[in-house]
Amino acid sequence: MHDPHDSTGHGGSHRGGASWRTAAQATLHCLTGCAIGEVLGMVIGTALGLHDGATVALAVALAFLFGYALTIRGVLKAGLTLREALKVALAADTVSILVMEVVDNAVMLAVPGAMDAGLAGPLFWGALAFALAVAFVLTVPVNRRLIARGRGHAVVHAHHH
Repeated sequence: MHDPHDSTGHGGSHRGGASWRTAAQATLHCLTGCAIGEVLGMVIGTALGLHDGATVALAVALAFLFGYALTIRGVLKAGLTLREALKVALAADTVSILVMEVVDNAVMLAVPGAMDAGLAGPLFWGALAFALAVAFVLTVPVNRRLIARGRGHAVVHAHHH
């Protein structure tokens, strides 16, 4: 019997759920788009001297933009229309990006002086790298659960077969 949520070829399935490897791969994909947007937003906001709230808002908006764009690009190659690709990206990535953004921005705001350290400061870059790493670790179990339920990144995999 074939499990429709089995991700064979993408890390396998365990007892009807998604493997940790599959979840980590999905989270790494999400992290790529999020990190591009997050870093760009933090750099622009910091360089322009924006208030912390405005910098975080810019970073979050760009993280969603780049996260969705990477997924859309991939599923367009699978033959979907732009409208279909957008629907897949929204279904596949919204929760993952949201969790990742809440975590990494909370960490950035919680590290004393990180938001004010400036682009030349190692505290800024160290805190940002740490924030993204923490976000990755905390988002993997979320993605694992989503994939096990046929949601999240599982939606993308359905279009790659």
